[in-house]
Amino acid sequence: MAAVRCARIGGMIRTIALAAILAAAPAAAQEIHSHAADLGTVHFATSCSQAAQPHFAHAMALLHSFEFGPSRQAFTEAVDEDPGCAIALWGVALTYWGNPFATGIKPPAAIRAGKTAIDRAEAIGAKTDRERAYIGAAAKLFDPAEPDQRARMIAYRDAMAAAAAKFSDDPEASTFYALALASAASPNDKTYADQLKAGAILEKLWPQQPQHPGLAHYIIHAYDVPALAGRAVDAARRYGKIAPVAPHALHMPSHTFTRLGYWQESIDTNLLSVTAARKANNVGEELHASDYLEYAYLQLGDFDAARRIRDSLPEIAARLNAGAAVGAAPGTSSAYALAAIPARYALERGAWAEAAALEVHPSTTLYADAITWFARAVGAARSKDPALLAGAQKNIDELQSLTDRLAQANEPYWAEQVTIQRLVASAWLSLAQGGSERALALMREAADREDRTEKSVVTPGPLAPAHELLGEMLLELKRPQDALAEFDKTMTKEPNRLRARKGAEAARAPAR
Repeated sequence: MAAVRCARIGGMIRTIALAAILAAAPAAAQEIHSHAADLGTVHFATSCSQAAQPHFAHAMALLHSFEFGPSRQAFTEAVDEDPGCAIALWGVALTYWGNPFATGIKPPAAIRAGKTAIDRAEAIGAKTDRERAYIGAAAKLFDPAEPDQRARMIAYRDAMAAAAAKFSDDPEASTFYALALASAASPNDKTYADQLKAGAILEKLWPQQPQHPGLAHYIIHAYDVPALAGRAVDAARRYGKIAPVAPHALHMPSHTFTRLGYWQESIDTNLLSVTAARKANNVGEELHASDYLEYAYLQLGDFDAARRIRDSLPEIAARLNAGAAVGAAPGTSSAYALAAIPARYALERGAWAEAAALEVHPSTTLYADAITWFARAVGAARSKDPALLAGAQKNIDELQSLTDRLAQANEPYWAEQVTIQRLVASAWLSLAQGGSERALALMREAADREDRTEKSVVTPGPLAPAHELLGEMLLELKRPQDALAEFDKTMTKEPNRLRARKGAEAARAPAR
């Protein structure tokens, strides 16, 4: 592990180097390569001029690692070199769409900017049928005639499926189709049919291009659910070596490591990501990696390291608020991490009074605000302090208000997640008030709802898994065998969680 870490750090401090401009060849027939060894290698044929090729290659390598700001700049440089390079404007549009796995409605400003880029690409006109297919597919994402975002994602997925079938000798078309297939998969489909299909496409392509950053990256995303995570271990252990200067590439392996409970490996890769993100002034990625890092430290019981991350937040937030950070937008993952890290630190340690006293920092990300209200409600209800207990219902009412606002904003996924949080908090309040049967009914409903969905990529996992909380409640009610069953369910979905392990140990302990 030390050797791998040194190799990655060595890669991070190397300067990104592009190869010399390709040897002269007809522009329409050129196949461009990104030789920026620290970003991976991408092959993408374009009709753009020879002078635009290195910029496009660099942009593609960045795009496949979700480094959207730098990728947009490189695509723009390609257009500056060749104003007829319409396919580069396709790339610009995709950078505005951002992370396709992000759960939630895309910001209107990003949709407008993406539509503008697509309109420019169509006005210029692609020089090949293949490039027209890419541009036409991306146009589906920004179609103003379709107000429903999921419908636009499905339309894009289907257009990329057609492109991959028509241009079957183009691995990039298949790669982008697999990405669209996985990102459009329903979080309620427990067969994971689309994720498995996407993973199979990517796994077939990867041996042919082992240094392609997107293939390793998208395999991790395709299998980022508990039932499939074991399939992504090889990709997780290799992706950071393929693109060791990309903060997101260094973070992404921790999605797999978290799903499998490999806490030290998650820590190692997120430390590298935080360092790379800080060097690049990518505050959004720094915060996202820090949240996963916090989670891993807490599962190892390293509360001192977890506290240091929590205590670093004011300095990171100051840089974010200064507006100079290249990774500040979109702000949803940043807002989430800023709320989640202190909430995790309190709840995972069972510091109920501390949780109840968390300060709410209202943001435009409603589901991030819900995290703090949830932690406050659970902390107050579990504190057994009458002075704190009196405020629990107010926090629960705030969760209901946020649920209503999310529903009105056409955010059904997040409205459901906050509903689960409200049920959990209400369960603990009912228990504190002596209503044990109602408490158990509410908690079971929360667990059932949580089972029917999946976590968002923005988080390593629920702030407190509902089955784990049900187990803790059953322990308090002196029902250890029932509690053990709930802890076992938790560890099937969230393996190696500290509180679930300790709960199971307590449930197995002889009665005194």
